[in-house]
Amino acid sequence: QVQLVESGGGLVEAGGSLSLSCAASGLAFSNYAMGWFRQAPGKERECVAVINWSGVNTYYTDSVKGRFTISRDNAKATVYLQMDSLTPEDTAVYYCAADRRMTYQVFTTPQRYDYWGQGTQVTVSS
Repeated sequence: QVQLVESGGGLVEAGGSLSLSCAASGLAFSNYAMGWFRQAPGKERECVAVINWSGVNTYYTDSVKGRFTISRDNAKATVYLQMDSLTPEDTAVYYCAADRRMTYQVFTTPQRYDYWGQGTQVTVSS
């Protein structure tokens, strides 16, 4: 049974930092691209960052470029999202997701992803 378990969310003041982790089990983690998505109330789920299976290619949505960093540790079957200079607009539930494609290209549409975590709440106060 595949499980993706996010952790590290919480409440932080604007300008602060949070580090999210997503621990995977039940899948060959090193063969999967991993993505972080977020969904704010009343909004569609948005792709925040993606890292391909080998870690050589990454994607960031424009609003987080220069502030967020995605990384992975295949030995620990874990993907991370370091979030710096947070703003209230970053407030959302953050989800990690796994895409079984072993390609250089990464994908940002939620429908491409095979497995999802339960989400972790990130709240940034002004």
